[in-house]
Amino acid sequence: MILLATVTVTAGAFSAFLVNDAVCLVMTPLVIEVTRSLRRDPIPYLLAVAMASNIGSAATITGNPQNMIVGAVSRIPYVEFAAALAPVAAVGLVVVIVVLATLWWREFRQATELTAKPPPARVHKAQLVKAVLVTFGVIAAFFAGVPVAMAAFLGGALLLVTRAIKAHKVYQQIDGSLLLMFAGLFVVVAAADKILLTPDLIGSVQAFHFANSYVLTFDTAVLSNVISNVPAVLALKPFVLGLPDQHCVWLVIAMSATLAGNLTPVGSVANLIVAERARAAGIHVSLWAYCRAGIPITLATLALGAWWLS
Repeated sequence: MILLATVTVTAGAFSAFLVNDAVCLVMTPLVIEVTRSLRRDPIPYLLAVAMASNIGSAATITGNPQNMIVGAVSRIPYVEFAAALAPVAAVGLVVVIVVLATLWWREFRQATELTAKPPPARVHKAQLVKAVLVTFGVIAAFFAGVPVAMAAFLGGALLLVTRAIKAHKVYQQIDGSLLLMFAGLFVVVAAADKILLTPDLIGSVQAFHFANSYVLTFDTAVLSNVISNVPAVLALKPFVLGLPDQHCVWLVIAMSATLAGNLTPVGSVANLIVAERARAAGIHVSLWAYCRAGIPITLATLALGAWWLS
C-alpha cells in the first residue's frame, strides 16, 4: 500500500504542473524497474501511473493539453482554475488508491518489506538542484499570472543553458511521433469544424441542455472516449460559447474531458504511453485489467466532479 500510495500521489502531483503525458513517459520505466526489483506485480502500479496522472492533471491549466485549450478559450485565471478543480483531483487520487487496493487485494495483503538494491547511477548533483529550482520557479510563475507558454519556454531555456549535458541529448528524447499525432488531431478537428458544423447543426445540438452540469459532464465524457479528449474540447467549443455562466461551463468541460480519459486504455494519450512503454518492457496490460479499475474510477470521479461544480 505504501508503494501504491507513493506512486499515485507522485504521478498526480507532478501531472498537475508538468503535463500528464510527460510524467507518464518518465514514471513508467521507473515503476517497472522498481516493481521488478521488489518482485511485485507491476500492473496495479502501472495503472496507478496512468490513472493518477490523468486525475492529477485535472487540477490546473498546465496539467494536460485539453486544459490548456480551455484556459486559452475561457480566460479563467490559473489560480481560480486550480481552486475549483484541485479538490476534485485530490479526492480522485484517494479513489484510485482505494479501488486499485481493493481489486488487487492479494498483491497488497503481502506484508513484505519494501527493500531493493538500487542500481548504480550517475547523478549530476548541480543539474539536479538546478532542475528542481527551475521547476519550482516555473510553478510559481504560473500562480503569479505569467502566461503559461512564456513561463514554460523560460524554464526550458534555463535548463538548456549548461555545459554538463549536451543539448542534442535532450532533443533526442523528444517524441516526434507523439507531437505529430497531436498536430494531426488539431488539423482533423479544424477541418470538421469548418465543413460539418453548420449553424443548423449547432442550433439543434444546443437543445441538449448543455447548461446543466450533469448533462454536459456526461456528453463530454462520451465524446472524449469517441474522438479523444483534446478533439472533444475543440469540437464542443462552438456549441457552448453562447451558454450562460461560461466560467462554470468550461470548468465542467475541462474536468469531464480529463477524468473520462480513465474509462478505457484509449481514453487518453497518457494511457497509451503507459501501455506502450509496458509492452516494450514485456508487460501486457490487458483490456480487462484496465477496464475493471478504469470504469469504477471514472464513474466515481465524474460524479464527484459534476456534483462539486454544479
